[in-house]
Amino acid sequence: MPLAPCPAPPLPSSPARAPAPRRGGLLRTRAVRAAPRSPSKWSLGSWRGLTALQQPEYPNQAELEEVLRTVEAFPPIVFAGEARKLEERLAEAAVGRAFLLQGGDCAESFKEFNANNIRDTFRVLLQMSVVLMFGGQMPIIKVGRMAGQFAKPRSDGFEERDGVKLPSYRGDNINGDTFDEKSRLPDPHRMIRAYSQSAATLNLLRAFATGGYAAMQRVTQWNLDFTEHSEQGDRYMELAHRVDEALGFMAAAGLTMDHPIMTTTEFWTSHECLLLPYEQALTREDSTSGLYYDCSAHFLWVGERTRQLDCAHVEFLRGIANPLGIKVSDKMDPKELVKLIDILNPENRPGRITIITRMGPENMRVKLPHLIRAVRGAGQIVTWVTDPMHGNTMKAPCGLKTRSFDRILAEVRAFFDVHEQEGSHPGGVHLEMTGQNVTECIGGSRTVTFDDLGSRYHTHCDPRLNASQSLELAFIIAERLRKRRIASWQLNKNSHLGNIPSLGL
Repeated sequence: MPLAPCPAPPLPSSPARAPAPRRGGLLRTRAVRAAPRSPSKWSLGSWRGLTALQQPEYPNQAELEEVLRTVEAFPPIVFAGEARKLEERLAEAAVGRAFLLQGGDCAESFKEFNANNIRDTFRVLLQMSVVLMFGGQMPIIKVGRMAGQFAKPRSDGFEERDGVKLPSYRGDNINGDTFDEKSRLPDPHRMIRAYSQSAATLNLLRAFATGGYAAMQRVTQWNLDFTEHSEQGDRYMELAHRVDEALGFMAAAGLTMDHPIMTTTEFWTSHECLLLPYEQALTREDSTSGLYYDCSAHFLWVGERTRQLDCAHVEFLRGIANPLGIKVSDKMDPKELVKLIDILNPENRPGRITIITRMGPENMRVKLPHLIRAVRGAGQIVTWVTDPMHGNTMKAPCGLKTRSFDRILAEVRAFFDVHEQEGSHPGGVHLEMTGQNVTECIGGSRTVTFDDLGSRYHTHCDPRLNASQSLELAFIIAERLRKRRIASWQLNKNSHLGNIPSLGL
């Protein structure tokens, strides 16, 4: 069920717990690999018998157990019916009849949690969706990296500064980013705060999506102050006025403007499935279907560092019915991807699997065709999405992490080019972005330089596109969608004319 108003489904009952190994704390990041999994029946705790990577080590196991029991008793954040509706939408994107726009913070923060930040990011996503919908003439599936995107994987379990070595920051639901021993100690009570913030964020998003804020009649009012006098702001306002004219024509023709499709919008939430005990604690058995859903978000993805076929994250995800994403870099072997998809979607259900590629522009052109061919050869139905952010991170001369808008754009173009070459469907884009006026990624039409990075560099994790850069990228993608639409129309027209008997003229 999307965030548009409709009868709420029955509250899923608490899952019937299959016997599972005692929690006994989370598995260590450098744990010895478990033996490869043999096909077996899934249970809510079956992942605990396998190697769980990227998990913190909590010092007090009794305290951890108590927190997890508390979270298990909390109401679900999302409902099973909502996740099923999203799967239906993603099935349309898999065949080129819709486009996924997924975006939000690299990692949500307890410190930056406020209504204005949530509203501004939601507003930029609305703006981008209008631009994409206008260009592609197709539905845009809006999914936020919001209301649960707290945990972050790390390449090293420890961080060293000035000879002091401490555990790495793993996201606000695990530990703090301040570099001291107390802050870096994993604290299970942070899961309760993460739940509360996720629920409050989703509550506000629902209000924005269904309370009139997202109505198409407000399209000219969505501009942020700092984009009003920019090239992208001007382009957006020009498009918005054209939408207004179209709405005025529809009203004059007698088409009602108070229809739900004109006054509300569908919006879903997503995050990386990383902290497995938290995800298990929020997994519920749906009373209408008997399936298990992770009710922490509508859509979850498995990351590059945790997608091993025989490890705990894949085992957990194969048993939940949410639509799932798989982050894929240039390191992914095509045969392994086919196996992974088969494990997570043995019934080959359209909309169940979204492949999120993150390779850098050069690797995209070389590696992606082989992945597409392997998946197609196996007869698997997936939604292909590009994440042009994670393959393009670099360190600026000042020491801050940044990303180049030009390289982000180059990867998006490579993604579209490859799908055009392979005859497959570019199904969406996955971005780390914000509605705040930050200076974290260099480039764009309102050029952010290396010297500008320090002025408004607010991320405590990875660099994000600001509103102007996000809109600029949306216009460029919209143009590619428009060209695909026109080419498809011409192809269909020529095919149709070819079937018309000659009149000998």
